[in-house]
Amino acid sequence: MASVFDVIIVGGGAAGIGAARRLAAHGKAALLLEASSCLGGRAFTQDLGGHPLDFGCEWLHSGDRNAWVGIAEASGFPVDRGEPPWAKAHPSLAQDADGQAAAQRAYGDWEERLRLVAAGSDRASDALEPGGPWNAYVRAIAGFMSGVAPEAISATDYLAYDDAATGRNWHLPLGYGTLVAASLPSATTLRLATPAEQVDLTADGVAVTTRAGTVRAGAAILTVSTAVLAGDAIHLPSGVEPWREAAADLPLGRNEKVFLEIGREAAFAPDTHVYGNLHDRRAAAYSIRPNGWPVIEAFLGGEGARIVAEDGPAAGFAHVSAELAALFGGDIASAIRPLAATSWSRMASVGGAYSCALPGRSGARARLARPFEDRLFFAGEATHPHDFTTAHGAHDSGQRAADEAMAALGRRRGEAA
Repeated sequence: MASVFDVIIVGGGAAGIGAARRLAAHGKAALLLEASSCLGGRAFTQDLGGHPLDFGCEWLHSGDRNAWVGIAEASGFPVDRGEPPWAKAHPSLAQDADGQAAAQRAYGDWEERLRLVAAGSDRASDALEPGGPWNAYVRAIAGFMSGVAPEAISATDYLAYDDAATGRNWHLPLGYGTLVAASLPSATTLRLATPAEQVDLTADGVAVTTRAGTVRAGAAILTVSTAVLAGDAIHLPSGVEPWREAAADLPLGRNEKVFLEIGREAAFAPDTHVYGNLHDRRAAAYSIRPNGWPVIEAFLGGEGARIVAEDGPAAGFAHVSAELAALFGGDIASAIRPLAATSWSRMASVGGAYSCALPGRSGARARLARPFEDRLFFAGEATHPHDFTTAHGAHDSGQRAADEAMAALGRRRGEAA
């Protein structure tokens, strides 16, 4: 392994790749260390039966200002700008339309009350209607959005994302993870299955220790998840404790996906979206036959994702199969079979879904994004002020950290600003 680079990037997800792209554009020598055996981090597309299924991030949120849209188009990746399935009407489904409307109104009312709560306790659960008949639905949707229960959500943080989102949600038919993994510049030196074990400051930069040896550079950019940063997997220099504390204030929630294969295509209409039990906080959201594929994707958040995270895939399959039977009839069981399930919460190199600020701790994002000693820089979705939880927020944070690192290198070398 070469011993000297301008910048070492720790983590090969959207933030690490965003940083690498910026550094390559400015002719800087970069080494990217990724703990797992593949690129993309929480952007991961798995080809199953010829169908590119996104196990992690899937939608180009705020597509009209999402950097990955331009990257996709420049790389020849198609972008579907049509309405997402959850925004379309599905009149063929025999659902409780009145109940859905009432549940959605309750969710909207909860979001409005968050603005009052943000000025007080900042605890999102305080915006729930006492004894409200739709609180379970609100909890389930909050779980999709943040991965945790409202008791652990900062209202200020939640609203920062909501206020910045444009509502344009576009799709990548070849997979978001496919795009992210394909976007690393060829000029970047890549080492997969090479976790960073220790980062030390040196007189002229940093030294990063791995199982394959120690590499040196003028600066390092850490893009690991807050679960990894707050833990003890990487030994960091003395003085970084405030950054670890900030990461602990931004824990990863739980979000998992369960995929089912459809054996009889006539059993479901293509490109259908349906929600599970309106009165169960563990309910899943279902994307049925996306792109016409014989697949059902069940998205679980918060309490629903806990089933998969703690009890395993079999429990997840049983839960969503029971919900689908309640929605479409018991004979539907003969038309579906388990295909795959994610395990983000169990992955040591990730440790969960995406970050959510604890009540009163929304300022942790800015604290985590600060450089340390002009040697160590931090990126990742958790460091973005309002596009956290997204791959484009991660990408943009990586570019910001790369700019900071290059500016620091320039100051040390006496280069013009």
